[in-house]
Order: sequence, then C-alpha cells, then structure tokens
Amino acid sequence: MGSTEERRVLSQNVFPGTSPVKIYTPGGSPHVTPTKRGDFGDRFIPLRQPAADLQARYSAIPCTTAVAEHDSPNTFKRPYTHTSPTGPTSNRYGSNGLSLPDEPRQEHMVHRALLRNELLGDAIDDVRPYQPCMPCPGDEIVMPGDRPRDSPSRNLYAFGVRQHTPTKYGDPSTSQPYGGILSGPLSEDSKRLLKSPRKPQRKVPKNPYKVLDAPDLQDDFYLNLVDWSSQNMLSVGLNTCVYLWSANNSQVIKLCDLSTNDGDSVTSVQWADKGDLLAVGTGKGITQIWDIHTQQKIHELAGHTSRVGCLAWNDQLICSGSRDRSIMQRDLRAGNNYSDRKLVAHRQEVCGLKWSPDRQYLASGGNDNQLLVWNLRRNDPCQIYTEHNAAVKALAWSPHHHGLLVSGGGTADRCLRFWNTLTGQAMQCIDTGSQVCNVAWSKHSSELVSTHGYSYNHVIIWKYPSMTPVTKLTGHNFRVLYLAMSPDGEAIVTGAGDETLRFWHVFSKSGAPRTSRSKLNLLHSMR
Repeated sequence: MGSTEERRVLSQNVFPGTSPVKIYTPGGSPHVTPTKRGDFGDRFIPLRQPAADLQARYSAIPCTTAVAEHDSPNTFKRPYTHTSPTGPTSNRYGSNGLSLPDEPRQEHMVHRALLRNELLGDAIDDVRPYQPCMPCPGDEIVMPGDRPRDSPSRNLYAFGVRQHTPTKYGDPSTSQPYGGILSGPLSEDSKRLLKSPRKPQRKVPKNPYKVLDAPDLQDDFYLNLVDWSSQNMLSVGLNTCVYLWSANNSQVIKLCDLSTNDGDSVTSVQWADKGDLLAVGTGKGITQIWDIHTQQKIHELAGHTSRVGCLAWNDQLICSGSRDRSIMQRDLRAGNNYSDRKLVAHRQEVCGLKWSPDRQYLASGGNDNQLLVWNLRRNDPCQIYTEHNAAVKALAWSPHHHGLLVSGGGTADRCLRFWNTLTGQAMQCIDTGSQVCNVAWSKHSSELVSTHGYSYNHVIIWKYPSMTPVTKLTGHNFRVLYLAMSPDGEAIVTGAGDETLRFWHVFSKSGAPRTSRSKLNLLHSMR
C-alpha cells in the first residue's frame, strides 16, 4: 500500500470540501453515507475498525514465525530449550522466548475459565486439573474446548449448537440470590470457581535482609573470596586480610594479615566440613591452614608457582587449584610428612573445584574451557567435557540426584550445562544470557541458584529439571562473583565488585522432598 493511499485510510477527512450526506430512513433515524473520494472514483474504502477488535483478530491468527526483539538490559528473557536425543538444545520460540510466571499464569487461567462459564455456558468450577505440573517456557494455556492454534480457520469465534439449555428458576429480577462478595450476575459454576482453593505460590523476597560493606573486595572472576561454614561463620578475603563474621552475633574478627609476608594477598578461602579449619590461598601459591578456635596458623603448604584461586576440602584432604594449571592434593593427617599428589591436565588456570557428595569424585573447571572429573585412585581425569566456550568456574554437584553435575561458562558461553557423570553423557543446556559466575543447589528441593556477571549482574533461582526461573534478584551494580550458602540451606550471601555482601532468603525447608535411601546403597548403610 502506497503512502498516499495509507494516509487516505488512516485519515477521517482527507478532502475538506466533501462531507457525508445524511439520509433519513423511514424510521426517522439518520444514516450517513460513506465519504466520496476527491477523484470521483467509485471505490469504497471503509474506515478501520476499533483497535481493540483488530488486536483480538490479530491474536487469533496462527503464529508461524517468531519475530526477534532486541534485548534490553532491564528485562530478563531466557530461551526455552529442550534436550534432543541427537543434539544439545533447540529453541522453540526464538532466542527471546519468555514464559509466564506461575502466579500470572494461574490468574490468566481463572479469568479464561470465568469468561467461558458466562459466555459459552461451560461448567468449569476448578482450574487445577488443567494446570501443568511443571510448565515450560512457551507452553500454551489450554482450557477445555479451546481451538488449536494451528487451525486453518481464522474466525475469532466458532459457533455451534448448544448442548443444553440453562434452566431458569423464579422471576428474572429475583433469580440471583444475595451471595455476599460474590453476589451479582454470576453463575453458580463461576462462584464455585472463584471460591476454589488456589495453588500455593512460592514467594521469594526481592530485597536482601542484610547488606554488609566489604571494602577492597576484588572484582576478579578467577578468585573465590567468600565462604560460609557449618558453624555459621562467614569468611571473607579483603585484599591482604581475612575477616570472620559471625551470623549469630554479628561479631567481626580479623583472622590474619598477609601484608607482612612480602606483600602477599588473599586469593581464595574455603572452610573444612566441620567448620573448625579454614584454608586460605595466597597470590604467591601458598595454602595456609588456620585453626579458628585458637586463631593460629597450623599448616603452610607450598608447591604452586602461582596464585591459588580455588580450594576444596574432603575431610582431611585439601585440594588447591592454581594459575600454574595444576591441582595439588594433600592429606593433613600425615603431618609434616604429607605427600603431595599433583594432578595436571588443564592447559590454563584452574578456577573451580568441587567434591561430589559421596566424596569419591572431584570436578575441576579451567580457563581452557574444559570440565574434568577425577577420582581418588587415578592421576588422570576419568571424564573430560569440552562443550563450554568460555572459562568454567561455576560447579555444583546435586545432593538429590546421584552423579548429576552442573557447570557454568563465562562471558563467551553464558550456559548452564548438566552432566550425567555415571554415564558420561551431556544432559541439558540452558543459555542464561549472561556470564555464569557461581552455581549452587538447594539442600531441600530440586532447585538451584546461579549468580551472573556481564551483562545483567543478577541472581536467578531455577527449578529443576524444567529449568524455569522462579525469580530474579537484583541489587548489585557489578558482577556477582561470589556466592555462599548458609548451613541451614535457607539463605545465601552474594558478593560483587561494588564492595558489598548481600544476604538473601531464597530457599525454604517446608515442602522439602523426603529422600529415600535404598538398602542396596552400601554408602548409607556403613557405620
């Protein structure tokens, strides 16, 4: 359509010289004839219909292609991905597919059911049978009697023969009894629908319940400077010092200062399982072991030639990953005669270490985009995964699914990938849209939390295995590089280059699934 003809359609009076002609019908009501065109043509161009009607008709047209929109830094959009037997993932509605949260989805279903009851006479008194157990992004909300979206018919409404005739009781003016709040021209089915119990919605506070200042907290992706012990003590590495903060009484203790050691700096901290020992990695490749009760250094372990960026405890075994591309494993029970076990397979800096819940396997991530899995009996990795396209720092083993490992990639990758280490196969891949800095599983449910850097700088809570986002937490102005979980598993603390520590309530013990222990699992039966 040309620009001249388009202006003609959108304008109400293109030619001021002509005006509508009024013709009076036999009933006396005026009828306005269409405006004649200035070029005396006989083509009739009607006025456009109201915008609301056009929008409704446009929505009724089956959608065949998705139009990509430009991402905004203030809006979170995650593509819906699913795993195929032959490849990793595919997108259902393009790169910016967005799903409805649970609460708006339920309200939308109730509203649609209410309209069907009043307009079409459907007897829907509860929407819970039509709610999917685990909705996926892009899923359509299907109510009984809905026409499929790929129907060739483009009519807005479909008319058919009514199956039954509603029975009217009493005088029309008094047929609606007083019903309190729900009084009015609503059918009994609609009243029961509005009174039906709703599915309880998960509420996650959007604001942190505590914010602490952390001056000199480094903005370095490869460091791990925050950890939370089983005794409810938080350790934070700030430049050359290590500070302890008690979550019970908010007491702050300065544990050590490395500035006296030829200007060394803190590059990683990690608590032992019992919470009585703290491992501190330094920029000069030294791993220090501190006793918290006496606040004394009991071990100083050398061996690395560059900074120690990550640490991992396994009872009395301490593992350290360094920029020199090696992993050192030491047994503190050997005293001064401890023997080093050196694991070399990464081609660049080791930036992530995590032991499996059964303490049999160690996962390591490196700046060489590799994810390796080690066991206690071999000096070479038993599994190697190379699907990531950036540094792998975020690692977490699932406490609910045996052998399930999740890893996150850096800025060039932005993906959360799930691995079945029992079979060595890749499972799911979720593009989060931003750099993945940390990931951790909930102790009480099949949910996980991830922190992100470029370019959103937010925290996301995910449901597993649907991987639908439960909520998004914002507040940090820099990359959320540090993450630790409270000993009760209900709260997390996040740290960023904006030199703040933020505490969030994200998980709850209520409704936690009960884990069933098999009698055939000897690890749970041994004493």
